Amino acid sequence: MAEAPQQVRFCRSEDGVRIAYARHGEGPPLVVTTCWLSHLQYDWESPVWRHFLEDVGGISTTIRYDERGYGLSDWDVDDFSFERRVQDLEAVVEDAGLDRFALLGMAQGGQIALAYAARHPDRVTRLIMHNAYLSFAANDDERELEEAFVQLIKVGWGRPESEFRRVFTSLLIPGATEEQMSWLDELQRMSTSTSNAIRSRAARRGVDVTELAAGLRLPTLVLHGLHERMNGFDEGRRIAAVVPNARLVPLDSSNHIMLRDEPAWRVFVDEVREFLAPDGVGRMPSHAVRTLTARERDVLRLAAAGHDNEAIARTLSLSTRTVERHLQNAYLKLGVTGRTARAAAVAAILSA
Repeated sequence: MAEAPQQVRFCRSEDGVRIAYARHGEGPPLVVTTCWLSHLQYDWESPVWRHFLEDVGGISTTIRYDERGYGLSDWDVDDFSFERRVQDLEAVVEDAGLDRFALLGMAQGGQIALAYAARHPDRVTRLIMHNAYLSFAANDDERELEEAFVQLIKVGWGRPESEFRRVFTSLLIPGATEEQMSWLDELQRMSTSTSNAIRSRAARRGVDVTELAAGLRLPTLVLHGLHERMNGFDEGRRIAAVVPNARLVPLDSSNHIMLRDEPAWRVFVDEVREFLAPDGVGRMPSHAVRTLTARERDVLRLAAAGHDNEAIARTLSLSTRTVERHLQNAYLKLGVTGRTARAAAVAAILSA
């Protein structure tokens, strides 16, 4: 296996715990808040995770990290509290030298992303929530299920055979091949110790970030599997209903970790690419915006207000074909192409 195309660094959290983080890819910065299972190095070898790293790194400068007690971060940890986990993210952001960036909250990392965005509204440009939730083990049914999971971890997490860990794998990626399932079976054992797995999950119980989410004021995209088994689709719908002006995109998938060959993965990548496009404008030379004609600026301002091409044509007393030509000329001057061209061009004119 070729060496992972990433740069791994370490920083210290508020309590001195060493957190490993990695940077790869090109484009606007995107910080991925760590989910329950991760290993910065082994993920690159994984038939479950590698496509995520490659495709997301193809549209952003991706910064991700191993949670305290997991992967390349320190395993000798006493405190897995929610507050410490938020501080870990803060430490990574500061050490990486990030000013403003987009944030992707995946699964259990979604609560951390929401809390960080609420505390640092000046740092987060936009928020993506993927198969995440607002509260953990909030009702009796969820608590009973969590207790069953904890017993499985106690009995089988560290064993060489994978039968006990396969329960989690089957819930996480029910549509996977045997090769993919076997790899995730092993990732569980390699990513952390039995005691860390138990204590980290226990620290999540009862955490609810609904009030923090309701106070957010930033572009938010919620991507959630329609048939998700770990965090049901209602969790995604709840996030979209609570976060003001959030947009919900249902994904036709039963996998908690989406796989390369399922159509929903392409939807995920396309949605993330288009959503992040305005952040890429900050990397655009200012002289490119100044090359726009007055009419091209008029067209883009109306597009920014939400008008389609026909409405723009009526407002400016132009033909639709002329509007399209102005847009194409603007895209050419700004150096933007594809599905994201309109969003990027609109962002350029708004930031000028």
